Amino acid sequence: MNAYDGGAGPPREGEAPRGPEAPAEEQHIREGLSGVRAGAVPDGPPAEVVPRGGVAALSPRYQVVAALALAVVAVAVCVHVGMVFLHVAPSNTVTKKHGRAIDEYVYPEFEQNWKLFAPNPLQQNIAVQVRADVRTADGTARTTGWFDLSAQDGRGIDGNLVPSHTQQNELRRAWDFYVGSHDSDNRSAGPRSTLAETYLRNIVVLRLERGEAAGRGGTVERVQVRSRTTNVPAPSWSTDEVSSKPVYRVLPWWPLAAGDTEGGAR
Repeated sequence: MNAYDGGAGPPREGEAPRGPEAPAEEQHIREGLSGVRAGAVPDGPPAEVVPRGGVAALSPRYQVVAALALAVVAVAVCVHVGMVFLHVAPSNTVTKKHGRAIDEYVYPEFEQNWKLFAPNPLQQNIAVQVRADVRTADGTARTTGWFDLSAQDGRGIDGNLVPSHTQQNELRRAWDFYVGSHDSDNRSAGPRSTLAETYLRNIVVLRLERGEAAGRGGTVERVQVRSRTTNVPAPSWSTDEVSSKPVYRVLPWWPLAAGDTEGGAR
């Protein structure tokens, strides 16, 4: 009988002990390995469960509510984008048939002003000028020359890093207000025409008084305003031909009451 049959005899050189003579630690390792091969679950704490987030963390009932809310928002966004697109799009079959409904949706909250995206810069220089009939301190009546108020504002802005809102916009906006409320014959074209005329008149009277157009002790009896419009010259590389001749729009004389002068316009 071979000495190694039946597990008897000493182990060979370099071979771990076998059978009942093997240490308890080795038997424990072998049992653990056999358990892993058999699919046994190892002892120890369970693996950490990662909590779900977002909509998935809600109960099924609230998941349905969230899904409905998202669907409503998506539909509202699609309707809004579609309405605005049809509003700014060229005339087509849909806008011809449903143009009134589109306008009712867009105006006034969602009105589109393309000046924000495709501005059309002014291609004209508009200067507002004024002259006056004055009476000097010695009782002499005379008519002044034309004062270029826009040029005065321009000199105040030129080289000024922080020009005032008055220098930049007061006179220009007053003139735009007047032109928008009167026709080309200076007749009233809107309910705010009187206000526009009074506003422009007060501005020019104040400018004349500050410049002492009537001299010290004199008074301004009436004023006349005009605009001088010239086209901006075309660049040197352009083939466009632009007239450089100025065009004038002259307003009628405005008589001044006592309250309109000597600080009354303030």
